Amino acid sequence: MAHDDNGPQSASATPPAPDRNAVPLELLRTPPPAERADAARNRAAVLEAAARLFAEHGVEAVSMDQIAAGAGVGKGTLFRRFGDKAGLGVALLDARERALQEAILRGPAPLGPGDGTAQLPAQPAERLAAFVDAYLDYLLEHLDLVRMSETASRGARYRIGAYRFWHRHAAVLLTGTGANDPEHDAHALLAALSAEHVAALLPELGEPRIRAGARNLAARLTH
Repeated sequence: MAHDDNGPQSASATPPAPDRNAVPLELLRTPPPAERADAARNRAAVLEAAARLFAEHGVEAVSMDQIAAGAGVGKGTLFRRFGDKAGLGVALLDARERALQEAILRGPAPLGPGDGTAQLPAQPAERLAAFVDAYLDYLLEHLDLVRMSETASRGARYRIGAYRFWHRHAAVLLTGTGANDPEHDAHALLAALSAEHVAALLPELGEPRIRAGARNLAARLTH
């Protein structure tokens, strides 16, 4: 029989019992730690310059030297702060990922758990389908950046904290549908949503078929 788990639940006035299936807080992207005013200005200038240059020329065509010059900072400052271009991409994606995570944890159904007023809350299969659509919205808007962050080194995608969040969320929902191996099935679903995979198929299949295929895969995994 399927469980009643609908994934991570929103906070309420009366604290609920601990939920062993909730996404661990350490997997959430968090804002950068407090920093000196000059460091904060440099960080903002770098992110603004990188976003502008990436939009104008494409991620692959822009060098770290160009970003440093555009931000008015030394190249050493840029490398010390972000490591490399992939690290800079991760920093640019941070706010977008946190917005999607917040919608999953506390947003309206079916993507989020809702406010508890609905007579029939969204079921796990509905929430998984909504997650696929929302994730593709995010991915296609930032495809080059996500691809760079996921392929910076061998297995980079699986070391990103955001991936562990997406995987945990999908596994919780699949557990709620009675899936035999939700941990494996969550990885299989996310494999179809990898930036490298989507970027390779996009010119041949187009966005509608990629979306339909991902939705169909999620539906098969929940039956």
